[in-house]
Amino acid sequence: MAQQAKEQKVKENSPIKDVEGLRSAMISWFSRVGKEYPWRMTEDGYEILVSEMMLQQTQVATVIGRGYYHRWLEQFPDIHTLAEADEESVLRAWEGLGYYSRARNLQKAARLIVEEHGGVFPRSLSQIEALPGVGRYTAGAVASFAFDAPVAAVDANIARVLARLFDFRERVDTTHARKQLLAWACSLVPDSGGRIWNSALMELGQHVCKSGSVACHQCPAVSWCRATDPLLLPAKKKRKAQVAVDEHVLLAFRRNKLLLEQEVGRRRRGLWKLPARAIEEIPDVSPAYKEQYSITRYRVTMFIHELQDVIAQENERWFRLEEIADLPMPSPYRRVVVDFLARQGKAIESR
Repeated sequence: MAQQAKEQKVKENSPIKDVEGLRSAMISWFSRVGKEYPWRMTEDGYEILVSEMMLQQTQVATVIGRGYYHRWLEQFPDIHTLAEADEESVLRAWEGLGYYSRARNLQKAARLIVEEHGGVFPRSLSQIEALPGVGRYTAGAVASFAFDAPVAAVDANIARVLARLFDFRERVDTTHARKQLLAWACSLVPDSGGRIWNSALMELGQHVCKSGSVACHQCPAVSWCRATDPLLLPAKKKRKAQVAVDEHVLLAFRRNKLLLEQEVGRRRRGLWKLPARAIEEIPDVSPAYKEQYSITRYRVTMFIHELQDVIAQENERWFRLEEIADLPMPSPYRRVVVDFLARQGKAIESR
């Protein structure tokens, strides 16, 4: 409550005149054109948290179009079900979305809610922000969307809208800029109706005030916007160049078993993949073929070596084909395995 009270005070300092007019225009516009996403059709804190965690690094089209959101809620329909699930099934359900720490944090949050809140989703901003993997934006989004709380939620779309609305020329990826944008966002949130207000701002950033294009003639906030050249905003640090990386993996298949290696690194810990080897450890034969995939700023060329006489090393196991479908596996390796086994006349589940 203290955090919400603090944000309430900020509202008195908005540099925009006629804030009520802006709110009215935005909400009227959103009521006409707002998309009916499934998380906008619920007030369940858990369901909204699931959507926000999925959308942190993934596009709406992927989360909905490829069925991740609906499948997740079918498998883990409530906090208790997720809290009691084994980690392997959680990672398998998340497979293809990447950034698997999000799935782990979602389960940790469910377990914390069961242990500390009796299985009832917390309502206050501070309690939501205390959940594993939940930052200030996600807490504000869940509080406003689930409970209609009058709190700000500044994601990338809203940050872009605010930077243009206030003609903010500083880089938005600095601590000072984030605080300023949050202060402006707080100044605009109505005392009631946080859900529709934040939804309207997000919708504007997603479909009108976009990163590479603007449609000012369609914008309900154009009369309040101070930007003279909106496409130059927001200012950001230049992205690092993509780095090319080679990876050599084994496709070892014998007696209807496949050799897999369990990841131990931070990014994909617990998932199973094709075993990696240094090129010096691989017999002097050409790779069967290669695949490419991207992960963060790396562009990986994966060279696949089909071998049979392989000795399993640490963190490696031979799996029967019927076991592979249920194993969590990063998408690039899953595609290679599915394609290879299809050529062998075998079939396993793929998404």
